[in-house]
Parts: sequence; C-alpha cells; structure tokens
Amino acid sequence: MELNPRTVTSEPASPTSSAGEEKMEITSELSSPTSLSRDSGFFERSIRRLSTRKSKQSPNKESGKEDTGTWKGKRLLRSFRSYEKNKTTICDGVEKIGESKEAEPVQGKLLSVMEINELIQKRQLLEAFASIKLLEDETISERNAGKYKDNPQELLRKSKDVNFLYNSIANAIQSTVEGTLEASTIEETMLTSMVTLIAHEEAAHCNTDKVVHPGSDLLGRPRKWRDMWREAINESAKKRVLKAPMVSKEEDSSWLDLHLNFLQKLLREDLLKIKLSVKKCYPEEYQVCDTYVEAFHKAIASHLQHLCQRLLDFNELYILLKWVANTYHSELFLGHPDLKPEVKTENLSPLLTPADWDKLKNNYIASAKIIGEHMKLSGTISRSLETKMLELCMTELLEFIPRFEKEFEKAWSTAQDSPIFAPCVVAYINSFHDLMSGLETQFKVNTVELQKILAALTSNFTNIFLTKLKTKAQPFLKKILTKDWILDTGRPDSLASAVSQFSEHLQHMRKPTGQELLREVHKYVVKEYITQVIKHRWRMNRETRQEVSKKMDQEARIFHNTLIDQGSDSHWLVPAIHYIAKIIKEKKKDKIKVYVKKLCQNYPDIRKDHILAILARRGLGRNRRAAILRQVCHVLESSSGGEGNTLFAEIDVPMVICCF
Repeated sequence: MELNPRTVTSEPASPTSSAGEEKMEITSELSSPTSLSRDSGFFERSIRRLSTRKSKQSPNKESGKEDTGTWKGKRLLRSFRSYEKNKTTICDGVEKIGESKEAEPVQGKLLSVMEINELIQKRQLLEAFASIKLLEDETISERNAGKYKDNPQELLRKSKDVNFLYNSIANAIQSTVEGTLEASTIEETMLTSMVTLIAHEEAAHCNTDKVVHPGSDLLGRPRKWRDMWREAINESAKKRVLKAPMVSKEEDSSWLDLHLNFLQKLLREDLLKIKLSVKKCYPEEYQVCDTYVEAFHKAIASHLQHLCQRLLDFNELYILLKWVANTYHSELFLGHPDLKPEVKTENLSPLLTPADWDKLKNNYIASAKIIGEHMKLSGTISRSLETKMLELCMTELLEFIPRFEKEFEKAWSTAQDSPIFAPCVVAYINSFHDLMSGLETQFKVNTVELQKILAALTSNFTNIFLTKLKTKAQPFLKKILTKDWILDTGRPDSLASAVSQFSEHLQHMRKPTGQELLREVHKYVVKEYITQVIKHRWRMNRETRQEVSKKMDQEARIFHNTLIDQGSDSHWLVPAIHYIAKIIKEKKKDKIKVYVKKLCQNYPDIRKDHILAILARRGLGRNRRAAILRQVCHVLESSSGGEGNTLFAEIDVPMVICCF
C-alpha cells in the first residue's frame, strides 16, 4: 500500500502557516525489514517528541495551561514509565502496569508515519503503538479544535495514515499468532509483548464515544485485536491440519490410514506445546487451550468434510468411520494422558454433520456388496467356484465380526462421553443385520452360525449402550428430592435432555431391537426416578410438599413425552410417578387411599414396603401408614397375583424407610 505524501521530518510552524501543518513526500513503498530489536525507553522518546512539538506549536498559550496534546502526552508518559519501572509479572509472563509518581515531560519530537511503520516491520510493536496513539490523539485534538473545517481532505489523509498503521500492527499480530506453532521453540517474549499490546489498545480506546465523525473513518475507535487474535488461531489451525502429509492412493493403498496417523501425531504435539509453553504466556481470561482445541476441532471437521467427498472404497470408509468414532476422542489423540486436564473435549460438537455421517454409513453399507460382486463374477466361470468363493467370504465374515466387537468394546469402555457413540452403535447393528439378511435372501446362505454371533454382538452393544446412558443420567437422577433439587429453578428438562442424547437414535435402529431397547430405557428412567423419591428420610412441610409434587409432575411429563415421541410405546409407566406426586401433596386421607389403590391396581408387582415408603415420604406417622395399608390390603392381595407389566419388583426399599 502507498502512503499519502508527507515529509519525513517536521519543523516548527512558521508565522504564515497554521500550527502543526506539514508536507511529506514518500515516493516508494515502505521497506519491510525483519530484524527484531527493542528499546526500553521508546515510550518516553515518543511522548517527548510530542511534548516538544506541542510547546512549539502553542507559543501563545497562557502560563500554567497546557493544550490537549501535551496533557495527553504527560498522561501516556506516566503510564508507560510506570510500565518500565514498576511492572510485575502475572499469569506466567504477562506484565501488569503499576503506579508511579508523575514524571515531567522531556523534550522530543513526534515520529513520522514512515518511522512508525519501520518500527512495525521490525516487530517493535509496543513502541509503534505508542507513537500511533500520539498521532491519533493529535489528529483528534486538531479535528475537535476545528482545524480541518476548511480542509476535510487533510483530516481524511491523516485518518488513513492512522488506520494504515493500526492495520499494519494487526497484520503483525496475526503473523505472530500464526507463526507460533510453526517455530521449533516458542518466542515467549514476543507473545507476552503481544498480550501487553492488546491490553494497551483496549485500555486506550475503552472510553471512546460511539459517534463516528465524517471523514475520520475509524479514528479513535476500538480495534478489536483480541477478536482478531482468535481468528488468527483459527487460521493457524487450518494450516496445521493441511500440513499433515497425504500421499496419493496410487503411491500407497494405505494413504488414508497414514494420513490420519500423521494428522493425530502432528496435532497432538501441537496441543502439548500449547499446554506446556504457549498457555503460560497468556492471562487466564484468554482460555488459550480451549481456544486452540476449538480451532483445531473446526479445522479437522472441515478437512474431514472434504475427505468425505472423495470416492472411498470399503476399507477407506471403515478407516474413516473408525477414526471419527473411536480414535479421535481416545488416548491416541485428544484424550492422551499428557494433554490432561487442560485439553477438554466434552463440549465439542460432532466432527461430522448428520448428513455427512449418514452418507459415510450408507456408502459403507453399499460397499459391503462387494461380496455380491465376487459371487456374480465367480458364477460366470463355474458354479463350484461361486460356491467356494462364498464359503471363503463367510469364513472371513465369521472371524471378522468377533474381532470387530472386541475392538469396539475396548475403544468405548474407557472413552469419554461422545455425541457420536449412540449413532455408531445403531449404525453397526443395522449394518451387520442388513448384511446377514442379504446373504439369506440373495445367496440362500445358511446363517445359523452368523445369527448366533450377531445375537451376542447385539446384546453386548446394547449393554454398553445402556451402561453409558445410565452414567449420563445418574447425576440428574441423584438430585431428585434433594434440597438443592427443590430449590433449583432451572430447566425442568435437564433429565430428558441427558437421556435423549442416546434415546433419540434408537428410532433409527432396526426393529424389533430398537423398539425393545427404547422400552428398556423408558422403564429404567421411571424406575430410578421412583427409587430416588422413596429413599429420602427428611421431612417436608406442606408448602414444600406442594412444590415437590408440582416439580415431579412436570419432570415426569417432559421425559415421558420425549420418549413417546421417539417411538416408545410404554404409556403405562409414567402414571406411577403422577400417583406418588399426588400422594405427597394430598392432605385428605381418603384421597390418599384412592391413589394408593390406583397404584396397587395398575402395578401388580408393588409390595407393602413400597406403599409404606411412599406414605412415609408423604410424612404420615407409623400408625396412620399402617391404617391405610390395612384398608388397601385386599386390593394389594388381589392384584399381586394378576398379570401385568412389572415396575416395582426391581425397586429396593431400605428397611429403615419403612420404620421411620
């Protein structure tokens, strides 16, 4: 970019010229030296130059009064001298400006635009910023004094100079951030100076008015360098992801596996460098590790999206699906022990969009029909060859499935909570059963052995699924009827949301497996909810009972409707919670007996200890509990032998609850 003509040096104003007017000429673009140097007295020199200039420009000022530029110069001088003399180290290297006594201004002169730009090219950014701020303050002061009233083009030219210089610093910041991970060692001094620079800019422009003056562009406006810092990290992450070597398929058939291994090794090393070296250069408020992890996550997601557009074969699809589902969050990559606890992954969005994930799964299933192609090709030669090929494929398949099951179990048994776990389970179960169905219908294969293997796999996968769902739901269930739960006025759908992260995918699982598993999820939530309600021993007053009953009804209705919408047909479950909620809030004993009878009639597996525990939760004394139990005993006995769904049979009641 070429600057507007201005002279490199300035002279005192002549009687025939307006104060502060200058002419400059620069006939070529500014050079870009890259040497790194720093002068500890740069702030003072910059402000001294302004002070001298202002004293020459204002010879007729009254004694004891200062013009705006000189006053601001003194204030900046005090601030920057304090920075040099009284700085203290915080946040492992970030400097904090202290307080010091007022310093008298020293004579000097203002730097030219060319000189300031040279400082920027040399990465002397703090010194350059001090000079730009003086130039900006001078221009604003002159504008406010009406100097440019008859010459708006001059104001526009000076404003463009300021903007150009600020943008040059912004580019230097971006270059510093993007080069952080490229260098073999971290330049800690450069990073801490950059953080100090951003802090100075934010402080210098924190109280600017919001009125943009005509012809002054962004003069005096905040530069938002911290936002630009985040964008620079995003760009850095993109470049690092693309740096992972990737040979062509013609060069190596394992190109994708090699590329993903390179990628995880490279980025794992980057994250370790960020944890050990980069993080300490920033204040805690920057949340450096979180920012980099999010940037890498977005960059990898974008990269994988491009890989998904390629024509991938069966093995390549399997490698990519496995890497996304298992490796990404495992100890091989983001879950590596050396990265803990700074690298957190629980709040990351899915790597692939639902559309891309479904596309990969469908392509994987379609690619499995290579088995069919082998059969057709072999059949054109001879029937015996086709039969032999089919036998070989079946043998390999029967060996592959248990091996796959073991790898899956190993990967997910220790893996952290991941949003792609549930869709993976559904996809794998569906794929294997579709494969078995195709072998039966198209090739008339005896699948008895294969059915046994897939039945064991399905049972194992669903057990892992339920275990992870229970782990997710338990923190929410354990809060029920605690005092914190009663006082909490937050979202009543928290439990439903936690369960739905798993259950929403079951509607896509092949029937009847998906339907049966959804019923089991529904029953588990209701059963655990009732268990938490009846196990507490503390007493509630009438007002608290009303609140508890209302909240139970609300939560039960939300998670019940959620599961019904997802395909559950277990409508019979949730009334149990509603009856218990009514008993807890009801003050009339006759109505309590009605609700107890309803429980006995609708849930034939309910026992006496369950009823006593529910009445104890209502706060009734031992005698009254016993009296109600005697009055409903005939209903309990008549329903206990009847047929119906079981709910209470698996709910244990501590003996102390029944007695208290």
